[in-house]
Amino acid sequence: MEKAHYVMAYDIGTTGNKTCLYRIADKITLVESSLVEYPLYLMPDGGAEQAPEDWWRAVCEGTQRVLGCAGVKPEEIMGISFCCQMQGSVMVDKAGNALRNAMGYMDSRATRQKEQAIGQGLIKISDCNAFKLLNWLRITGGCPATAKDPVWKYLWVKEQEPQIFERTYKWLDVKDYLILRCTGEVCMTKDSAHVTFLYDTRPGRMRWHAGLCRSLGIDMDHLPEVVNATDRVGSLTDRAAAEMGLKEGTPVFGGGGDVSLIAIGAGCLSLGDMHIYVGTSGWVSACVDKRMVDVQNFIASILGAMPGCFNYTAEQETSGLCLKWVRDHLALDEIGMYLDARHVCQLSQEYKSLYEFLSVVVDQTKAGAGGVIFTPWFQGNRAPREDPYARAMFFNIGLRTGKRMLIRAVLEGVAYHKRWLIEAVEKRVPHQNTIRFVGGGALSDAWCRIMADVTGRMIEVIDAPQNAGALGAAVVTAVGLGIFSSFAEVKPLIPVQGTFAPRREHRAVYDRGFQVFKDLYQNNRQAFHLLNKQA
Repeated sequence: MEKAHYVMAYDIGTTGNKTCLYRIADKITLVESSLVEYPLYLMPDGGAEQAPEDWWRAVCEGTQRVLGCAGVKPEEIMGISFCCQMQGSVMVDKAGNALRNAMGYMDSRATRQKEQAIGQGLIKISDCNAFKLLNWLRITGGCPATAKDPVWKYLWVKEQEPQIFERTYKWLDVKDYLILRCTGEVCMTKDSAHVTFLYDTRPGRMRWHAGLCRSLGIDMDHLPEVVNATDRVGSLTDRAAAEMGLKEGTPVFGGGGDVSLIAIGAGCLSLGDMHIYVGTSGWVSACVDKRMVDVQNFIASILGAMPGCFNYTAEQETSGLCLKWVRDHLALDEIGMYLDARHVCQLSQEYKSLYEFLSVVVDQTKAGAGGVIFTPWFQGNRAPREDPYARAMFFNIGLRTGKRMLIRAVLEGVAYHKRWLIEAVEKRVPHQNTIRFVGGGALSDAWCRIMADVTGRMIEVIDAPQNAGALGAAVVTAVGLGIFSSFAEVKPLIPVQGTFAPRREHRAVYDRGFQVFKDLYQNNRQAFHLLNKQA
């Protein structure tokens, strides 16, 4: 490839937007990036919301920063696309204005709506009416089996906020709202349409299913046109271009949800390829070529960005967010004492960030965290045991337990849950000896070593694993522009930068801890419901 091409990619996560400028030539190079954070509003009744205007502000601010730092002219940007958190619900009016805060993927307020719609009946499978469940599986290849699925949020707004519902023109996911802000066009990519579980994914169908919508009272006029990830869905309007600092008319492509595009950015572009993601949320996902579902373990395949590809994905609600909790509520006292002893300037020279320091602390603590087990269920759980009432806990604390053991236990707990997900996923897909690890969690060598030890797999890490979603969006843009003729051309351009092998000396302690970890949910399920279920 002789000519260099510049594309802009955005990764809209739970707590911030990463704007990344890529140069595509004989390799894909990250030229400049910027992170702009925004709040997540958690509510006592299980609500989890964000302000769509915060996303847009972060997109505009990030774009301006990146262009300014990189010295690249707006007219040099050939195209843009978004990688976004999925299963959000954004209700917009005819002018494209968001009518309320977006209900995010962690929002569990629609428990009653879900129970009324599919939780009743004499014969049940995974707490769902068996006949309705089987019909859903036949049509969509999945089922909205959790209260956090988008369709129940839609019905929650319909019931609880009728004045807002009456003004609704379209019902969008996060990415699709941002495309609307950029182009004035209303659309939804196939992956987001699929996880509404109103989209017929049978071969030769690929359309909204009128019968499912009618059975739930979904207004089909609220559903947008469905497009491919690589489709050019529009161009930047003059207003959007001015606010972002880009050129009017810049092509905007469909992009995708985080599950779809992080798989691409991880280099998992062949059948069977599997990756672990630890960002704010987390998952284990494998590339497959057909619809697959495991109702018992709440795992399903989602239409991917690559043609003919599905991502068979087991989700975890809070993953890297657990480390943020450690930073804010557990580590700061100890870090503060360390600062008093060593002085801030000395610490800043020795460690690049607080998280890097925490990784060193973890490496200095023995495997198994002194027998302490942590469960990473701050906002409930999805797979392999769906339960909005499950919560995090430390188990087996003794008088000799120190704060550093607790910090290590948190990282081990997230890894235990990933092992649980891997074992569930591999009930349907072939065993993988090697798994890619991406997301911010993969920046920590300590966490990479723990992930390898706990799962017993060879863990591979790419360069800048925290930007895997943005890289996936850049690849989608490049394929849409014709820079690459197919996704297959991209795999050699996403090489492995680090490899972590499981250490045999830690196998016994982690096998023992993993068994206890799994038992903790079942043993405490009733208590979780008693304490956290709203009357």
